[in-house]
Amino acid sequence: MEILQPKGWPRPKGYSNGILAEGRVIFIAGQVGWNEDEIVVSDNFTEQAEQALKNIVAILAEAGAGPQNVTRLTWFVTDKQHYLDQARAVGEAYRRVMGRHFPVMSLIEIKGLIEEGAKVEIEATAVLPAVG
Repeated sequence: MEILQPKGWPRPKGYSNGILAEGRVIFIAGQVGWNEDEIVVSDNFTEQAEQALKNIVAILAEAGAGPQNVTRLTWFVTDKQHYLDQARAVGEAYRRVMGRHFPVMSLIEIKGLIEEGAKVEIEATAVLPAVG
């Protein structure tokens, strides 16, 4: 996996501009902040984001992968102000789950999510090195 950072561009904080990867691709559907019983863990945005990331890591483990294999995260939030107000706490939660691996990321504010009470949904793409 190679980080793509054009010369002269400022280094982004908390994400990468681009990643070049080769291998087997893992696509992970949007994960919300609920547990294995499909119960939203909290009304708190940060706690929901942390649980969604834990869900992503659990799915990655099924393929023998981990956070270091993630190439892209797309965050869908119902209120961008929740994210902005808790950005520091979200960053701390992110590092607890994902470590210091910062893939390509986008954050999109949306009107709502299907799951009642969900404030954030995160989908992921990961790449395992090619076998052979």
